Amino acid sequence: MQTVIFLICAVGAVAAGIAVFRVDSMARATLALLASFVVAAIPILLLGLSYLGVLVILMMVMEMMIMAVFMVMYMMNPAGLMPMKMVHNNRMSLVIAAVVFVLLAAGALLTPWPSGGRATSDPTLALGMDLMGPHMLVMIVIGLALFATMIAVVVLSTHRGRYDRFGDDLRRRTPDDPVRGGLGK
Repeated sequence: MQTVIFLICAVGAVAAGIAVFRVDSMARATLALLASFVVAAIPILLLGLSYLGVLVILMMVMEMMIMAVFMVMYMMNPAGLMPMKMVHNNRMSLVIAAVVFVLLAAGALLTPWPSGGRATSDPTLALGMDLMGPHMLVMIVIGLALFATMIAVVVLSTHRGRYDRFGDDLRRRTPDDPVRGGLGK
């Protein structure tokens, strides 16, 4: 059953990856990229690394949604839905993609992979120790500090709160909008 799920995920990831370059808008490309990332993360769950698999899926969903929000805010066309050419310099792109594929395939096939080994009771801990060694606590603290920094930047960059329009005591009948034409008109 795991082999079937893996094969479905592999085909789905490749199909969604191809769709990133075949669709004609940035918003659709973002959603195709999201689908590709999520389907590529499912094999991590199949390996028994549930924490890492869910973390990758959540991270990719949030990253792509932030990208879509910024697209809606800053793109000239509405929500990035206007048709546009998604690939430039087609010939050189194909050459570069083929060379990178050959190099990665050669690396995967020619690498002397370890054989056997004993299974660990906690694969997430084993993977974390292999990736970060004794520096895992430092990375957790840095992650929390970065998260706190992101929240602080958002709070400090917003000069008006959602209730500032109605005054400090919230008793103003009509909102004091800087640009007229909203709900308060």
